[in-house]
Amino acid sequence: MYNRIRDLREDQDLTQKQVAQMLGMSQTGYSKYETGENDIPTAVLIKLADFYKTTTDYLLGRTDKK
Repeated sequence: MYNRIRDLREDQDLTQKQVAQMLGMSQTGYSKYETGENDIPTAVLIKLADFYKTTTDYLLGRTDKK
């Protein structure tokens, strides 16, 4: 899951800071999601899926279909 959110961010040439701002949080807090240091809350997971126009199942690694 953590690699997927990093890869989606990098595919859109976004910085961690930009995504963190969209989520209303700090870059450091967001960084911990990408490294797996912190679990991603459901509400944040849904926001990321909507932002990247994908599904939560894709982000969670339950499917490879975006």
